[in-house]
Amino acid sequence: MSQVEQLITDNLDVWTAAIQNKSTVGRGTSSKQFLHGIKVLRTLILELAFSGSLVSDSKENADELFDSLHQIKNDLIKRKVIKKTRSEGDVSTSEVRLSIPKNWRWVRLGDVFDVRDGTHDSPKYQAEGYPLVTSKNIYSGQLDLSNVKFISEEDHLKISERSKVDKGDILFAMIGSIGNPVIIDVDPEFSVKNVGLFKYYDPKKSNPRYLQYYLKLAEKWFKEESSGAVQSFVSLGKLRSYPFPLSSLQEQSRIVAKVDELMALCDQLEQQTEDSLSAHQTLVETLLNALLDAAQSRDDSSSKESAFDQAWQRLAEHFDVLFTTEHSIDQLKQTILQLAVMGKLVPQDPNDEPASVLLEKIAAEKERLVKEGKIKKQKPLPEIGEDEKPFELPVGWEWVRLDDICHGITSGSTPPKTNFIEKAGVPYLKVYNIRNQLIDFEYKPQFIDNECHESKLKRSILYPGDVVMNIVGPPLGKTAIISNDYPQWNCNQAITFFRPIVAEFNKYIYTYLKAGVFLDSIDLIGTAGQDNISVTKSRSICMPTPPIAEQLRIVEKVDALVTLCDLLKAGIRESQITQLHLADAMAEHALEEK
Repeated sequence: MSQVEQLITDNLDVWTAAIQNKSTVGRGTSSKQFLHGIKVLRTLILELAFSGSLVSDSKENADELFDSLHQIKNDLIKRKVIKKTRSEGDVSTSEVRLSIPKNWRWVRLGDVFDVRDGTHDSPKYQAEGYPLVTSKNIYSGQLDLSNVKFISEEDHLKISERSKVDKGDILFAMIGSIGNPVIIDVDPEFSVKNVGLFKYYDPKKSNPRYLQYYLKLAEKWFKEESSGAVQSFVSLGKLRSYPFPLSSLQEQSRIVAKVDELMALCDQLEQQTEDSLSAHQTLVETLLNALLDAAQSRDDSSSKESAFDQAWQRLAEHFDVLFTTEHSIDQLKQTILQLAVMGKLVPQDPNDEPASVLLEKIAAEKERLVKEGKIKKQKPLPEIGEDEKPFELPVGWEWVRLDDICHGITSGSTPPKTNFIEKAGVPYLKVYNIRNQLIDFEYKPQFIDNECHESKLKRSILYPGDVVMNIVGPPLGKTAIISNDYPQWNCNQAITFFRPIVAEFNKYIYTYLKAGVFLDSIDLIGTAGQDNISVTKSRSICMPTPPIAEQLRIVEKVDALVTLCDLLKAGIRESQITQLHLADAMAEHALEEK
């Protein structure tokens, strides 16, 4: 076993444990994780390969190959097959990123390859004809013609005069997502645009896979050195003059064979890691869903309690191996919220005043406010049907529509641009200000003038303690409680708000909306991938309502458990960062010791 292979197999835990989250995992999404350690390992393999450290030392000298290619290039120029390009001279030590063996030679890519680029013009597209390949068609690392635009034969022939693509050539994206080198393995009938094209002065004296692997390694350096304020790009001159570690053709073949072998090991390692992560995620989801199913059971109380206790016991026994990722902790938090509003998180107290008594008081208070003209009388909503009740309630709880316990539920609106001011106005909320179920007004804050706030937007005045929720998505159900940073707020039409008649109700409403139980049954509206909850549907949301004393206990328990989950996530994140640093450090050490 080679030293590099031993480096892989002896440190499997390091390469596979260095996992990085690509994005925040939210409701209705799957975990997106990036296998950072294995990516670092792949890069390390390439860096060792082009430092001459991957295969045993050879006595073959690269000068003979270089001289032969140089002679062939000059002959092609004399015969006017190719044009003479400006010489950049020998490669200086300040230009190179690697140390290479003494029998290798630093050359420029244009010295040993015919480097061209596709058209920079914009030929007229048509329904059919010749494909025009751009960087998007090689983004996956393979030639993909499934979503390509077509040009005429005339334009194709014009482009081919300068940059004809042949089988075996290599394409390299020069703009946008720089890199993704692809060897053409079909007989091409297409042209290229804004794509680098590597051809060979003599195919028998070139190894396409060796060049492709080097371009794959160098793409990160090209990106670092790219130009362009709006969109990064690499010029043709940069491609032609870029340093290239030339080894003998025999050694190139040995290096490619070894890299192929080690990349196959990385593929296997990557697949095993992804399978393990997927299996772990499935297991967590299955056990948490079993817990919720047991909680929702409509069987007799004794069996229901037994099923729930058994499901909870299964989780508790394996807690340390189940909740080891940020995504699994997020799933646990969501389950805690759902159990909380189902009455499964804290015990019921028979001494609590039943929710029915509280709701009668609220109804009387709401009727008084309507009579006094302090709130508007809303169109009555239908009685809550049995099909709207997803689970049985504990004793003392009641189902209620949010409209029955709140002041008039409505959404905001957008004022004219002239009503927006820089500062010292009324804070104006948009959906992006609801982040992590909290108000984040430091992110792109906007203010409106007080006159607009009290006239055109009077119906959507917000006060500290109001509960807000976005009704335009995805995602839907982002919610927060208005903070007391300002005495009054306002919001746009993508946000609805709930102001309970009994102020203490707000934290439980907030908890219920965060649980997202209602989203599974509510009818959505919207088109073009944009979901919407109407204001009427927001008014109609059914909420399981416990006694006010139990609400306070539930909120307190949820806060404590969510804080615990956040601490667990912080620990996982810290450990994850350590693993990322360890993988990077190991790769750096391997290069230093080569």
